[in-house]
Amino acid sequence: MKKIIALGLLSTALLATDAMAFCGFYVGGAGSDLYANATQVALMRQGTTTILSMQNRYEGPAEDFAMVIPVPVVLQQSDVKTLEDAVFAKLDVLTAPRLVEYEEDDPCAQNDWQNEGWNNASGGVFDAGASQDANSPSEPVVVEAQFKVGEYDIAILSTQNSTGLETYLTENGYSIPAGAAPYFEPYVQAGMYFFVAKVDVTKTRKVNGKTVLSPIRFAYDSQDFSLPVRLGMINSQGTQDLIVYTLGLDQRFDVSNRPNVTIPTNIEVVEAVRNTFGQFYQALFARTLKENPDAVVTEYSWMASNCDPCPGPVLDAADLLTLGADLFPGSEQDFSWVITRLHARYDKGEVGEDLVFKNASPIVGGREFVIDQTTGKLEEGSNPSDFNNFQARYIIRKPWAGPIECENPVRGVWGSSLRTDLSPNTTGSDVNLDPNRELGPDIVGNVPELGIT
Repeated sequence: MKKIIALGLLSTALLATDAMAFCGFYVGGAGSDLYANATQVALMRQGTTTILSMQNRYEGPAEDFAMVIPVPVVLQQSDVKTLEDAVFAKLDVLTAPRLVEYEEDDPCAQNDWQNEGWNNASGGVFDAGASQDANSPSEPVVVEAQFKVGEYDIAILSTQNSTGLETYLTENGYSIPAGAAPYFEPYVQAGMYFFVAKVDVTKTRKVNGKTVLSPIRFAYDSQDFSLPVRLGMINSQGTQDLIVYTLGLDQRFDVSNRPNVTIPTNIEVVEAVRNTFGQFYQALFARTLKENPDAVVTEYSWMASNCDPCPGPVLDAADLLTLGADLFPGSEQDFSWVITRLHARYDKGEVGEDLVFKNASPIVGGREFVIDQTTGKLEEGSNPSDFNNFQARYIIRKPWAGPIECENPVRGVWGSSLRTDLSPNTTGSDVNLDPNRELGPDIVGNVPELGIT
């Protein structure tokens, strides 16, 4: 990337959420019924520079569609690049809620761990103007730039009113969801441009029946650290999930304009949860939001270079470069990058506010860390610390079933066998589960945050 987009050059009259846009809505051909399902976004932040990478999935007919995203400046081809989506799969695996299984060690065997706190446990070029007067100042939309990147044919548009973009896209053969103007209005008033990317779906691929687009990466410079999400609500048919991964050098982030909550963690569950872990976690997440309305949920915050337990490989230098460390030479070798996974959920018709991020203090939680050696009690919830070691971890324990033939057996030493599973569909389509689903039968012990005993 040859330059950094300088948001600082924009007028100070811009909204507080004037950061690089993401999470646009999808515009299909006439009669189509596309909607955004779950979106993943990675935000690498250092100083006032943000590198934003986003991956969108959609459901709908296999035909060309356009993605509309508000942007603060007129982008050129050198400002935009596509990425391999493998980096998002790696982020998801590394940070997703996890189910672990521990077998109790032989109570009669010598075990050096017993006194430790840890068990180691049709596509074509975008038609920029059906008319030759598209760039005329008298028209509601001006085509500021056009270029191709990967499977995207991109046009950068400007408009002076909230209906201009709708009119333009309609005239170019696209069907705009009803009631789009209120979603456009804040960005129009802020003087932002609109990035319209038409996609040839014949050049994309499908995962689990859903078209996966190549992630797009932008970079920009701004004192504000925020993420416009309002346009993503236009096409939502119901509940829509947003997963945001933030990466900062020795820095965790949460949001300043919505409540923050950490997901209940270190919960021991019954054996049957092995086969229904996805449903269990979705119910737990829904219950957490029921108890904490409108909250953004922190599901993970840990150093990018390690994990415990590790469900997959950690981020390496190549991954960090992909996500933006190439703009900070040498930082890809820095082991202090912290990944934080934030999970937000929106209901259909909810406009709300864009997400505004702030620095947050380090937290720990969700580890096999014993705080009471007598009872074997583990740490609960999230706790302040000098470093970040927090994860959503759920535990199946299998007590020793063999003979006990010694005089002084030592019980409750776990870790000789460890299995790690990932929660399926935590960013997928099964987001509309009943928040009143009974969790008690699945849980061994208490969940104080949710009042479950």
